[in-house]
Amino acid sequence: MAHPTYKTWGTDIDPEATAQMEAAISLPIAVAGALMPDAHVGYGLPIGGVLATEDAVIPYGVGVDIACRMMMTIFDTPPTALQTEHDQLRTAIQKNTRFGVGAEWKDRKYHEVMDEDWDVSPITREYKDKAHRQLGTSGSGNHFVEFGEVEFEDDELGLSAGSYLALLSHSGSRGTGAAVADYYTKIAKKLHPELIGQARNLAWLDTNGEEGKEYWAAMELMGKYASANHHLIHESIVEFLSHPVLKQIENHHNFAWREKHQGRNVIVHRKGATPAGKGVVGIIPGSMATLGYIVEGLGNPVSLNSTSHGAGRRMSRKAAMKNFTWYETKEFLHKQGVELLSAGLDEAPWAYKNINDVMNAQRDLAKPIAKFMPRLVKMAPAGERPED
Repeated sequence: MAHPTYKTWGTDIDPEATAQMEAAISLPIAVAGALMPDAHVGYGLPIGGVLATEDAVIPYGVGVDIACRMMMTIFDTPPTALQTEHDQLRTAIQKNTRFGVGAEWKDRKYHEVMDEDWDVSPITREYKDKAHRQLGTSGSGNHFVEFGEVEFEDDELGLSAGSYLALLSHSGSRGTGAAVADYYTKIAKKLHPELIGQARNLAWLDTNGEEGKEYWAAMELMGKYASANHHLIHESIVEFLSHPVLKQIENHHNFAWREKHQGRNVIVHRKGATPAGKGVVGIIPGSMATLGYIVEGLGNPVSLNSTSHGAGRRMSRKAAMKNFTWYETKEFLHKQGVELLSAGLDEAPWAYKNINDVMNAQRDLAKPIAKFMPRLVKMAPAGERPED
């Protein structure tokens, strides 16, 4: 039987990512798919891969960092605060975030997510204490917390046209989300020994079966937990600065949603892809030294109402470390007006695709409504192992 077809947006796609998408769309459970212009190689489904399945969820189709997400706070403050309040903004980030594998707070933070039922799976039960210690932290890899300026050319989202100070963060469900992904992928692989090659990491769980229901509940919990991490970071920084807030926006990727497409009830996996239903607002960052965008989804059914989640890597972390130097990176950051508090060289701007090429490739998926330029950036220090 012929397998479903899928459309690819953009041309700068690693052939290995395409091979991963081919393996995914060939699965017997696959209904439809799409490949975003920021696509690159991941575990199982490529990052930037969108896959609709029937009565099945793929842990590595969701991703290792479950519910990784973006959140932006827009202040009723002009971007000149980046100069006039530089030291205060720098301190706000340094004091109210923690980065790196295993990063946690000595004094635990409180959020109502810890009052949820953490007994929905053996892993969430086992990791609840660790999750609590890591609540309000950011992780490693391409995760960041940064101040910058957001510019609206027209009145949008109830805001007047103009430029504002904004806080942007990117991170997910920390060590607990990774443990959930690992645990249920191992179960799925045991259930599907017939899968070989690229398909091996695309082992699935029946959403009507015990393991599938368990994973789904754990994934939903990780979604709430990842959101709580961002809200705590933003709340503590907002409190530190005492600037009035005009708007907060958030969206997640690395998740699975129950949706209706092609007249069928399906599970849509968006691994490193942003929900872009008609009118749905999302955030697509570039790199530490390039523009990012606030977008409004156009609800394109061919992409299963999805758009990219960022610029997307164009080279591996190892290749970036080998090809770039801190000298040229810092020189470029200085020219762009960006101050870097900490990061690894594997996050150098050139390791990413050109964000404007990515945005141009998906003009039929999402409409840009604002530009965001990073100015004060903090990521995990060099040498940290990425979690996503």
